Amino acid sequence: MSNARITLVNPNSLIKVTEAIERAVAPFQRLPLEFRFLTSADGPAGIQTQAEADASIAPMAQLFLREAATTDAFVVACFSDPGLHGLRDLVSAPVLGIGECSVLTAMSMATRIGVIAIAGASIPRHLRYFRAMGVAERICGELALDMKVSDLADAELAFQRMVTVGKTLRDVHGADVLIMGCAGMADLRKRLEDECRLPVVEPTQAAVAMAAGRLFGRGG
Repeated sequence: MSNARITLVNPNSLIKVTEAIERAVAPFQRLPLEFRFLTSADGPAGIQTQAEADASIAPMAQLFLREAATTDAFVVACFSDPGLHGLRDLVSAPVLGIGECSVLTAMSMATRIGVIAIAGASIPRHLRYFRAMGVAERICGELALDMKVSDLADAELAFQRMVTVGKTLRDVHGADVLIMGCAGMADLRKRLEDECRLPVVEPTQAAVAMAAGRLFGRGG
């Protein structure tokens, strides 16, 4: 019997983000699973505003339909989980969003959750999502690095800003767990934990862990 396949879809058009998502999944490669990583070539170049999130849904839906016959679980690899519920209606396989999975994981670890966003423009959209999920009272704060998704290529600059934001969420807002509020930052997770002395949830890893649990739980 062939291994179950998890297809991860990056809703933006930046291949470097997809490559970072692939690196985030590396710890799971030893499991009897097959992974496929797709970039939505017709999606926006980064998703920060609500308009960009909305614009990513139709191209992503086409990828889901194309891959549905050979995919056992899908992961929407964007912290905003654009189109999550509609995509669940579109295909029969489980569809997991990295934003939802990261919050659920963080809630299982601690009480007060701090979120590190890439850009301030993303925060109102994230807060709406947390309210829609019914978990807003568990989010003690969300602060931005004030960077573009494309700026994450400068890993050291991104890390230093994450440390500053993470410590502010800890010391000022009372966070006892942090979420990295964007796909593609897993390379920095362990260092951030060490610097901030808090557990850090990387959303792609949280979603893959849940997808694997779903597949293995059914005997897939």
